[in-house]
Amino acid sequence: MKYDPIYYGDYLQLDTLLSSQKLKSLEHGKEAHDETLFIITHQAYELWFKQIIHELDSVHKIFNTSNVNPTHLGVVNHRLQRIVQIQRVLNEQIAIIETMTPLDFMEFRDYLVPASGFQSIQFREIELKLGLRQRFRLGIDQKFFNSRLKEEHKEYMIKLEEESTFLELFDAWLSRMPFGQTENFDFWQEYQNSVNKMLEQDRKIIMDNKTLHDKEKEFELKNLEATRNSFAILFDEEKYNALMETGEMRISRKAKLSAIFINLFKDEPIFQIPNRMVESLLDIDEMFSTWRYRHAIMVHRILGTKIGTGGSSGHDYLKRSTENNRVFLDFFNLATFLIPKNFIPALPSEIKKEMGFHFE
Repeated sequence: MKYDPIYYGDYLQLDTLLSSQKLKSLEHGKEAHDETLFIITHQAYELWFKQIIHELDSVHKIFNTSNVNPTHLGVVNHRLQRIVQIQRVLNEQIAIIETMTPLDFMEFRDYLVPASGFQSIQFREIELKLGLRQRFRLGIDQKFFNSRLKEEHKEYMIKLEEESTFLELFDAWLSRMPFGQTENFDFWQEYQNSVNKMLEQDRKIIMDNKTLHDKEKEFELKNLEATRNSFAILFDEEKYNALMETGEMRISRKAKLSAIFINLFKDEPIFQIPNRMVESLLDIDEMFSTWRYRHAIMVHRILGTKIGTGGSSGHDYLKRSTENNRVFLDFFNLATFLIPKNFIPALPSEIKKEMGFHFE
């Protein structure tokens, strides 16, 4: 053997791992059977959180440069998709803890106060590393974000806020995409012309639709106007930047335009990996939203409308955080700015060549 032999249990430190379930109910005199399930489930979550952070840190390192090596993009996609698969496991774990009834939980719940999921430093770290800065969080989170933490954890979260998030690094990378505007071709002017034609065609379809009543036409025209306003903001840098200041937009206008371009031409060889990367970010956001929602339903099932052990409003807070504490909404909203293929402006042959395989 080239290396010293190692024993399975020693390698995994099973003596430490399997003896780390310390039941508070037992300390207080009578074991609550389901407390073991409660502890193991949450310990399993924290182990998977550690792996997600490990993957995120590696991806962050690749993008934390002004010149991302394109040969590393496949690795990034692979690791982002690994995070998604871990999230699938996290979501399914909820079904296990749901086998615990409200009365089972009541046997040991009071021993846990004031501990709560608020104090999962690793989950907060994941959210922040992805791009959920404190100023973007749900109002109650902004007020109490650090108040329930130990001092060293407060300092750690403050330090993390000073680092670039993956969303910010990805924004910078997208902003460097070169194809939208060249010396001899302005894709965005052509795109804007196409958008105006598309919106005018949509308006004509509504007006000529004899199956619609006046109120229905009014409703559809109002929705069309909202779409027109969304495009107007995209084309107006000043208005767009104002929305970035309020946090309504999370990525820069340059990055948004690049992401739209990538989506419109996602089948071009040069954009297939970047498009898959954007899809992976959507998967991650969707999976965490699903996890938060299932967690909220589980808490409602076990606690009803009682407050959580950490003092939050329990189910109500978790339900609101499902929608509010999302990171990649800008990429979900890209579909707003996609136009039918027959409206997409044709690219000059020299640009098309740069997007393909040169040997062809």
